[in-house]
Amino acid sequence: MLVRMHPHQDGPLARLRRGHEDLVLDLLRKHGPLSRAELGQHSGLSRTTLSDIVTELIESGAVVATAPGTAPRRRGRPVEALTLNPSAGQAIGIDFARRAVHVSAVNVAHEVIGSASEPHDPGLPWEDRIALAERLVGTLAEGALRLGALNAIGVGVVGPVEDPDAGPSQPCPSADLPALLRKRFEAPVLVDNNTRLAALAEATWGAAAGGQDVLYLRLSHGVGGGLVVAGALHRGAYGLSGEFGHIAVESGDGRCSCGATGCLETVASVGAVLAAYRRAGGHADGLAALLGALEAGDPVALRTLEAAGTHIGTVLAAVCNAIGPGVIVLGGELAAAGPPLFEPVERALRAHIMPISRDRVDLRPAALGEAGGALGGIALVLRESPLLSHYPARPG
Repeated sequence: MLVRMHPHQDGPLARLRRGHEDLVLDLLRKHGPLSRAELGQHSGLSRTTLSDIVTELIESGAVVATAPGTAPRRRGRPVEALTLNPSAGQAIGIDFARRAVHVSAVNVAHEVIGSASEPHDPGLPWEDRIALAERLVGTLAEGALRLGALNAIGVGVVGPVEDPDAGPSQPCPSADLPALLRKRFEAPVLVDNNTRLAALAEATWGAAAGGQDVLYLRLSHGVGGGLVVAGALHRGAYGLSGEFGHIAVESGDGRCSCGATGCLETVASVGAVLAAYRRAGGHADGLAALLGALEAGDPVALRTLEAAGTHIGTVLAAVCNAIGPGVIVLGGELAAAGPPLFEPVERALRAHIMPISRDRVDLRPAALGEAGGALGGIALVLRESPLLSHYPARPG
């Protein structure tokens, strides 16, 4: 925890001062290193008040002043940058995807310590997945990551999560996932749906950074998404927001993992698209081969992506008509198909969305790749995004 000055004082002036300290710390947590002038612009505090607050935070060890840059200045003193003390704490994000584990770590100064990923068989036991995560974390920062200094761990899992403090509803039947992780890493744990965390990451740092109303759709071995509504990440009742993969599509008749038929996931997941390509006469043993066929201009592959993209765009239009996002972000492995997927998605989107909205919705590819879920877990822990204003409190 960052050190606070004068914890014994609780009068109006002390509370005001703590409020100013919190404001400065939150700005540094959100923006990373800032000059005093930049802090003044963001905070609105007077120069004298800001100077007093910064001085006390530096003396307490919560904030450090970094060396000025080497670029020459024409006059005046070199500008130093203020940042949260990197040694004040670290955070880890872990994404337990269906077929891989992704990990990332940052310190409280907004510096990414490292990221790592490793695929695994979808049937790998949870104890082994956790051990894999621990091993990957051990590779970060060339093995120099100080696990004892961790503030918390943010974890993404597949499927609904009713309570981020309690963990997933069903993904770890053999044991309590948060309890296992707390035992391994000796740090508090927050758990949420990994696709919703990827949406948080894209809206915090990625393709939709700064967006107030964002729809994120991940096209992977499953299909899901996340919503940012009025500047806040939306969980929904019982943590069920963003299950776009289970919206029915008109011509879909395949059996979905949820038990229903005709869900978007049955025509737009990686496995479903590969199966459709093979049924049409194509030959691909995996997504990489399909992407290669697309690059080569294989007409069967192009028609397969055209059909999938049309279903995706139609579903996105229906969701857009309901919630009115300004930005749509497409992520997941299938999004690597690029224009052969994005172009039919956009055509169907424009064909079915309300005419007044056609030029007001921006379709963008995700920017953070496979690290999105892990980075979203870190954002959940650090609480550095205003998108989390309606979320449960951070772990103690």
